[in-house]
Amino acid sequence: MFGRTQRRLTLVYSGVLMLFLGVFILIFYSILHYMIWKDQERETNALADQELQAIVKYLGTYGRFDARTLEAEGVLSGAEDGLFHYIVSPSGELLYGQEADRRMRPELLSLVNRGGIGFAGMYQESLRYSGDRMGGEGRRPPRGYKRGMDQDQPMELRLLVAERPIQAGGQQFGTLYIGKNVSYHYVLFSWLRYLLAGLGLLFFGVALYISHRMSRRAMVPIQASYTKQREFVADASHELRTPLSVMLSSIDALEMEQTEETDPFSRKLLSGMKEEVKRMSRLVGDLLTLARSDMPEYRLQRELFDLEPYARSAAESMQGLAAAKGIRLEAAFSGSLQIVGDAERLKQLLYILLDNAVKYTPEGGEVRLSLRAEGSEAARRLVLEVQDTGIGIAPEDRLRIFDRFYRADKARNRQQGGHGLGLAIAKWIVDAHGGSIAVESAPGRGSAFNVRLPAAREM
Repeated sequence: MFGRTQRRLTLVYSGVLMLFLGVFILIFYSILHYMIWKDQERETNALADQELQAIVKYLGTYGRFDARTLEAEGVLSGAEDGLFHYIVSPSGELLYGQEADRRMRPELLSLVNRGGIGFAGMYQESLRYSGDRMGGEGRRPPRGYKRGMDQDQPMELRLLVAERPIQAGGQQFGTLYIGKNVSYHYVLFSWLRYLLAGLGLLFFGVALYISHRMSRRAMVPIQASYTKQREFVADASHELRTPLSVMLSSIDALEMEQTEETDPFSRKLLSGMKEEVKRMSRLVGDLLTLARSDMPEYRLQRELFDLEPYARSAAESMQGLAAAKGIRLEAAFSGSLQIVGDAERLKQLLYILLDNAVKYTPEGGEVRLSLRAEGSEAARRLVLEVQDTGIGIAPEDRLRIFDRFYRADKARNRQQGGHGLGLAIAKWIVDAHGGSIAVESAPGRGSAFNVRLPAAREM
């Protein structure tokens, strides 16, 4: 129980830590991405504005555009600070061109011609070109290119292009294009994502370890409190059994002294007292059983025995209670059924299931107990089934009927004398023997409890 709670706490703690880490990584990556790209755009825009101012100043002085003169006088800086540097006439003719590699010109011209000539701005483009057009074998491609495993595949560059219209004296002479290779930054951010993902996985392991330590520390006071509560219940239950036994013996003695002349009211009073003492005795016994089951040092008394006589004895013991309610109780067994387990606990399991079936079956109903063996010799199981035609269990209650103190219909359970402990004890007994217990039921159609226990192997 505590192990499952600790695991849940560990998952919650680690989930919270990973949530904060994920938000931090997202914010960090977004801010870094924004700052670097803004810096690249600022540099490209500054270079384009500087070139444009120099060209406009030259045009204002001489009133004509001559690319060779502009380059000779140092007005045009060329492509030293970028991948390419073009000036295109309004008709689309290249007036001036410089690039990092002249073989890239066809692809670059096709790229700038797709832009909006005459409008100032900046945009990103992707350029794909084949390796043989980039200088052939032995030539190093631009930094940051992306290429597949196949060397014959086209390369891919990421470009940041600044576009500026060249105007002077009310006349447009063309458009200035300056392109910068930002492929390296794409690759950098790609590797950064991998790095942050790896750090996230590493931190997840650390967070899981820290969460485990935190959950263990958080469970210490809870376990201590639960241990004290369990010990109190066990001690109180043990101390209550003695006075309850004395009370029951005293009531039995008083009943033996009754005669035909005894007042009917006294008879009824003694009968009621006896039933209440029995009910309290069962409750105390159930509490003591659950308290012992939670103790780590508690061990079942395992032995090899035949379960069939115990099942037959339990069915015979319940015949009187069933007959008093007009319920037909049937039992079917398939002979000797050997099992290794605690005989007293398995007998208690039989009584719990039969008592529940009789208790919640109306007059004129039926209860059936069956015990058989199934499976091969290597995986042989004993199957215990208790079926009734009682009130049934709602689907929303079937998931919780094995919880301690859970009662689907509290008013009806109080009327029947239930405390919500019987099925919890039954499940503990089955789990302690390495078995499983399940229920099939529907309101108004009865219930069927199915218990499967590992059978003893024949020697």
